[in-house]
Amino acid sequence: MSKLQLIATAPMGLEAVVARELKELGYEDTHTENGRVNFTGGPEDIPRANLWLRSAGRVLINMGRFKATTFDELFEGTKALDWPSWITADGEFPVNGRSQKSQLTSVPAVQGVVKKAVVESLKARYGSEWFPEDGPKYEIEITLLNDEALLTLDTSGSGLHRRGYRLASTEAPIRETMAAALVQLSRWRPERPLYDPFCGSGTFLVEAAMIGWNIAPGLRRSFVSERWPQLTEEMWSNARDEAYDAVRDDVPLQIFGSDIDPYAIEIAEAAVKRAGFAKDIKLSVTPVSKAKPPGDYGVILTNPPYGERLGDDAQAEAALRQFGLTTLHYPTWSIFAISPSTQVEHYMSRKADKKRKLFNGRIQCDFYSFFGPLPPRER
Repeated sequence: MSKLQLIATAPMGLEAVVARELKELGYEDTHTENGRVNFTGGPEDIPRANLWLRSAGRVLINMGRFKATTFDELFEGTKALDWPSWITADGEFPVNGRSQKSQLTSVPAVQGVVKKAVVESLKARYGSEWFPEDGPKYEIEITLLNDEALLTLDTSGSGLHRRGYRLASTEAPIRETMAAALVQLSRWRPERPLYDPFCGSGTFLVEAAMIGWNIAPGLRRSFVSERWPQLTEEMWSNARDEAYDAVRDDVPLQIFGSDIDPYAIEIAEAAVKRAGFAKDIKLSVTPVSKAKPPGDYGVILTNPPYGERLGDDAQAEAALRQFGLTTLHYPTWSIFAISPSTQVEHYMSRKADKKRKLFNGRIQCDFYSFFGPLPPRER
C-alpha cells in the first residue's frame, strides 16, 4: 500500500503542539489547518501515531477531498474514492457528518448520500447487493466546509484522551489531551518540580509523569483499527514494542498536587495508582492558602476553579485571589494557568508574559504564562 494521507485532529489553538509531536516522531511532511494536522505515512504509522500522540484527539485516514455543492456531486465524489481498499465485505461503516458554510446544510441527508455512495463502491468490488456490517468497524466522517467535502476513516475509535487510567473524575475535569499539551507548553522538564495546587482528579500530574518517563499515552488502551486486516498484528506489536523500549522509568520525578477537596484527592490517588505513579507523585488535602513550594525553580501548572465549574462565581474569584497571593511565595517558579476569568492578571499583580486563547471543552479560556527566572545552571 502506498503512502497515506493521515490527519491528527487537534483542539483549536493547539495545532502547533500536535504538529511538533508529529515532527518529534519523525513525520516531517506536516501541514496545519484549523483543528487538524495533516501528515504522510504508511499503514505502520497508524499504530505509532495512535500510541504516541499526546495532544491529538484522533488519527484519521484522509480518503479524499472534493467540491460538493449538490447531492449529485457529493454522491459521485464519494463513490469514486477507494473504500474497498479499507472496508471489508463484512465491515460496519457508520457515517457521521458536519456542515458549515456550505450549500448542503442537512446533515442527515448528507450522511445518507455518503452511505449510499460507499455501498455502491463496495458493490462494484465485492459483487454483493447486501452487506451485513457485523465485522470490523470503519467509521466514516464527512465534513463540509465552504462547499468542500472531506471524507475520513477514524482509526482510533474512542478519543485519544481516553488513556485508561482515569475511571472517575471531579466536576468539569480537563481532558488528558489538553493537559498533555499544556504540560508541553509550560516547558517543564523532569529535573524541575511541578506542582498543581488545584489538582482535582490529577490529570496534569499524570500527564507530566508520562512525559517525564517517555511513556506513550496509548499503551494502556486498544484502538478500533486493531481489528482491521490491513493493519496487521505485527504492525501493532512492533509499535508497542518500540513504545515499551522507550520508557525511562528510572528518571526521578518531583511532581506534587493538592486540593482542598478530600474527594478530589481520593480520585487523584486512584488515577495516579492506576497509571503506575503511586510512589512518584505526592498528593495532599491542602487549601491553596496553605500551599508550600516544594523546592525552587519549579513549574506551577493548574486549572483554578471558576464559576462554570463551581456554580459560584464569588467562590471561584476568592480562590483565584488566594492563588495570586500564594504565588508570591514562589518567586523562582514559572506559573501557568488555564482559566476563563479575565481577572487572572489582576490577581497575579502582573501582566502575563504570554496568553493563548483555548477552549476547555466548550468554555473559552486563556492559558496564562508567567515566566520565572531560569535555574542558575541554565543561565
